[in-house]
Amino acid sequence: MYSILSKISTFLSQPFFNMANSLESWPIVFALLLGLVGALAPCQLTGNISAITLYGNSSIQKKIVWKDVFSFTLGKIVAFSFLGGLVWLLGKGIEQNLTFYFPWLRKIMGPILIIVGIYMLGFIKLKGNIKLFKQSKEYKQGSRFGSFMLGLSFSLAFCPTMFILFFVTLMPVVLSSSYGFVLPSVFALGTALPLLIVILIIWYLGGSGALMKRGRKFGAIVQRIAGIFMLILGIFDTLTYWSL
Repeated sequence: MYSILSKISTFLSQPFFNMANSLESWPIVFALLLGLVGALAPCQLTGNISAITLYGNSSIQKKIVWKDVFSFTLGKIVAFSFLGGLVWLLGKGIEQNLTFYFPWLRKIMGPILIIVGIYMLGFIKLKGNIKLFKQSKEYKQGSRFGSFMLGLSFSLAFCPTMFILFFVTLMPVVLSSSYGFVLPSVFALGTALPLLIVILIIWYLGGSGALMKRGRKFGAIVQRIAGIFMLILGIFDTLTYWSL
C-alpha cells in the first residue's frame, strides 16, 4: 500500500519539486514550494486530504472556519519551527535522534482519522477541550486548540520523503542563509497551501454555509458522507503505516 501511495505522491509532487530546485537561489520561494512538495509526501497526503475534508465540510455546512484553519496552520508552523530550531541550536546530529520517534508519531495519524470519522458519523461524543465541530460559544476556544493540536500532530508524522525534504534539502539552506530561521515557518505554510487554497475557493465561490440553506437533513447526509470518507482514509492509513 505504501508503494502505491508513494507513486501517487511522486506523480503529484514532481513538477513542484523541479520548480523548487530551479528557485533555490530564492530561499523564501524555495521553502514555500518545498513545503508544497511536502504536503504531497506519502506521510502527509492522507492527513492533508483529511484536513480538507474536515474543514471543507464544516465551511460549506455552516460558515468558513477561518479561525480553525488558521489554528491548524499555526500548529504546523510551530511544529516545523521547533524542529528547525533544534537543528539550528543543536546541530545536524539531533536529526538522527529524532528519527527514532517519527515512525511512532506517524502511526498515530491513522487512529486519529478513524476516531474523527466515527465522531462525524455521530457514533461517539467527544467531551473536554479537543472538539472540532460543535458550534457553541463555550466551544470556540476548544475548537481552535483542537485544530492547533491536529496541525501539530500531523506535521510530526514524518516518513523518509518528508525527512529528506526537511532535514536534507531545506535545512542546509536554513543554516547557510542570513534569514534562515524563518524558512521552517515558510515551509510549514507551504504544507498547508492545499487546505488554504480549497478554503479560499469555497469562500470565493460563495460556498460558505451553502448546505445550511438546504436544510439540516441534507447537511447531515453530507456530514455522514464526509465521516465515511474520513473513516476509510483512517483505515487505509492505519493499514499502510502499521504494516511497515
